[in-house]
Amino acid sequence: MKYHHWLHFYRARFFILIKQEAKAVDAFKMALAAKCDFGLAASCLGHLYASLGQMHLAEQSFLEALRINPNDSVSHFNLGFSYEKQKQFEKAITSFKSAIEIDAKNDRAWYGMGLAHAALNRHDAAAEALERAAALQPMNPHAWYNLGMAYYTLGNKDKVGDIIEHLNRFDPKMTKQLIRETSSEG
Repeated sequence: MKYHHWLHFYRARFFILIKQEAKAVDAFKMALAAKCDFGLAASCLGHLYASLGQMHLAEQSFLEALRINPNDSVSHFNLGFSYEKQKQFEKAITSFKSAIEIDAKNDRAWYGMGLAHAALNRHDAAAEALERAAALQPMNPHAWYNLGMAYYTLGNKDKVGDIIEHLNRFDPKMTKQLIRETSSEG
């Protein structure tokens, strides 16, 4: 059958909806067996593995998706995410950079790169990446919060104050958390 791979793909999506993840994994694998260059199935399988906390298998699936379509910014981001969850921050940064080279407006890749740099105590680089993420998604409280933390770590209280003022316009709860985290006590 010419479109057999799609049948398996949509069966997998159905199994995800009814919370039968093991059957979904099998169906995605069948879709890939039916059409070895079915990048969407590889990517969706990676998402499923990631949602199940199986980051090494997610990584393998995203690598397969990128073998099929090396210019897929989203798959580079997803690979970076899987590396970040495995605390492989250098690899995560490399994948996030690849995503950004393809799509400079991939705000999630900028955000992930910022978090990975922060995890490696590279707060200047973290702030730079988080600035880009916040500029692309100005209502993302997590980007602003982490940007505030990066500037706090760098000792730039003026920038932290500006971020608190901006963040308070749309997320008072996250603002209070940032204030608590950046307040000097004793």
